[in-house]
Amino acid sequence: MSNATPSSPRPVALVTGAGGRTVNIGSAVARRLAETGWDVAFTYWRPYDEEKPWEPEPDAPTALGRQLGSLGARHSAVEADLADPAVPAAVFDSAEKDLGPVRALVMCHCEQRDLSLMTTTVDSFDRHFAVNARAAWLLIREFGRRFQGTTDDADPGRIIAFTSDHVVGNLPYGASKGALDRITLAAAHEFAHLGVRANIINPGPIDTGWMTDEVRASGTKQTPAGRIAGPEEPANLVAFLCSPQGQWINGQHLFSNGGFRTAL
Repeated sequence: MSNATPSSPRPVALVTGAGGRTVNIGSAVARRLAETGWDVAFTYWRPYDEEKPWEPEPDAPTALGRQLGSLGARHSAVEADLADPAVPAAVFDSAEKDLGPVRALVMCHCEQRDLSLMTTTVDSFDRHFAVNARAAWLLIREFGRRFQGTTDDADPGRIIAFTSDHVVGNLPYGASKGALDRITLAAAHEFAHLGVRANIINPGPIDTGWMTDEVRASGTKQTPAGRIAGPEEPANLVAFLCSPQGQWINGQHLFSNGGFRTAL
């Protein structure tokens, strides 16, 4: 699914985990980047969203595409099971074919199950690491293979990953996100010769429709602003990091959580 045209002066961003729902961090990031002058390729994976307690949105990828188009962005969407190690390269192939070379990779995809030390199975542990850590490495590696730039480039490349520090009762998710952190920060150094900036964002609790009243009340109490953030807040930070003004920020683990008091 794409509305590609032969050429565009806008740079291209690849946003993973964006199209499965119209209200999530990935879709907010895609819209914000479109507002700030980017064309956007995005991925989604329906089977994951269909297993969640929220209402399914089978038309979400089409709806997001329409929103991006209304903001002046060319867009391309691909359904992608990132647990498959062949998929990251295929996603880049699709984005490049439809829109052109990717200059920003924003990883919003995840595998997340509420599992503890005792209830985590080997299969679930392996899938969490396949999606959250291995796929991130393969996507970053593919970006590095294809990116054309130099340290003198006035338009550096960007790699941004969304992480979490929640691990108690959420073991495979939190552990695999810890691996994601290290993989992403390595790119800030190993891709320096390409002129690429790489950063991690921990957004804290974001209300995208999954919270119970109890969870929302607890998160509100722990946040100095007295409210829970929506997905637009972390999307604003992504837009800044992808702007000329944000290019000096590199190799950082950034908290965009309103001062939320975190615990293990």
